[in-house]
Amino acid sequence: MATSHAPDELSAQQQLESYGYKQELKRSVSTTDLLIYGLIFMVPIAPWAIFGTVYNAAEGMVPLVYLIGLVAMIFTALAYSQMARAIPLAGSVFSYVGRGIHPTIGFFAGWAILLDYLLIPTLLYVFAAESMIGIFPGSARWVWALVFVALNTAVNLLGISSLKLMNRIFLVVELAFVVIFIIIAVSALNGGTIPGAEFSTAPVWDAETVSGPLLASALSIAVLSFLGFDGISTMAEESTGKRTAAGKAMIIALFIAAFCFVTQTWLASLLAAGQGPFSEDAAGNAFFDLVEAASSSTWATAFFVVNVLALGIANAMAAQAATSRLLYSMSREGQLPKFLSAINSRKVPQYAIITVSVISAVLVLFFVGQIDIISALVNFGALFGFLLLHVSVVVHYVIRRKSTNYLLHLVVPVIGFLIIGYVLLNAAVEAKIGGLVWLALGACVFAYYRRTGRTTDVSGRDPGMPEDHQPVTTASEGHRP
Repeated sequence: MATSHAPDELSAQQQLESYGYKQELKRSVSTTDLLIYGLIFMVPIAPWAIFGTVYNAAEGMVPLVYLIGLVAMIFTALAYSQMARAIPLAGSVFSYVGRGIHPTIGFFAGWAILLDYLLIPTLLYVFAAESMIGIFPGSARWVWALVFVALNTAVNLLGISSLKLMNRIFLVVELAFVVIFIIIAVSALNGGTIPGAEFSTAPVWDAETVSGPLLASALSIAVLSFLGFDGISTMAEESTGKRTAAGKAMIIALFIAAFCFVTQTWLASLLAAGQGPFSEDAAGNAFFDLVEAASSSTWATAFFVVNVLALGIANAMAAQAATSRLLYSMSREGQLPKFLSAINSRKVPQYAIITVSVISAVLVLFFVGQIDIISALVNFGALFGFLLLHVSVVVHYVIRRKSTNYLLHLVVPVIGFLIIGYVLLNAAVEAKIGGLVWLALGACVFAYYRRTGRTTDVSGRDPGMPEDHQPVTTASEGHRP
């Protein structure tokens, strides 16, 4: 069996101090809060906005796409779970790879995932701004985007308690509308409201349509649909639970989100009554058109508004919180400007939050109307970080800790690596070019830090590792107490 982990009996603060840090962020996030946060980040109603696009790509088998995505991403979730248990620090893959493999590789893992985390809020603001034009024709997209930026910044600066409250409110609203949609769809299917729409398993599996290329194409869409569960790991230093809390929350959130995705898209596919591909103009609002056909225009408008609020406020708020924690962690280690690790009286990284807001505000002015470009860059950052995460599991557990739990510490990460590697290899050309440019910029930052005498070391003492495997170096002076 694997060698023992750091005792779960240690308090959260003792666990943090064993790595050489003092408690700065407010520990008030329960395992339930982590689960809620993860669900808000993934958005239970996420398929609404992209249903038409996925329907066309999957030839009507949208729920199959999400089932494939669940199977694909569970390997990455398990890898996150193992590293979150071993290294309960904020920073996500930056901390896991830096301590699991090597500080230098950790820097590039953090730099890659930073591309994902910095652009996710921007992407969400652009999505929300586009939707607001549908509600208020003729208004300026950039104005709506900046309004959402300001609202989310205010809530995040108010502290983790405000964020928890908003997360709970929005999750209740989103799940309520999931239930409402199920009722509308089932009633329409039973009542024959839409000609030709009836219950069937064809959207889940149609043997005459399923093919290898179709499944491969669906895999790329599906994996990217689940991005967000990893944000839970950035809250590690604010969790009141044991080391296993973040990992459990990630896996549970993944399954709950998958259930919501599959159920909603199965019913929506049935309401589509086997029609061919949606036109390019109709694909964006296909889900809302189906709601209107099954019920009324009033309900369709209500669903549309909830979708806008979920993306522009709830999801973006969670993304901004995760990004600020990543900036805080990298700054604390001396990998980014020191001011980003400053904590305010409400025990949140205020300058990191403000920095994310400013970057988002600037980027939305350039990227409004260019959703495809932002999406491609977000995907590259996440997938590259996931690749290194899987490697870190093998190195940290099998090579360093001599674990014999080969299922969790070797088989799972290898399969996860192959899946993510395949998706990354087949990513859009724009994603690869933009991602490589970002990594090249990271290499320049790395070289600058080395040239100015700053280290990229994050390898403090690991309380769960045998003494003869403990790292002998320490973090750069002045970045730990």
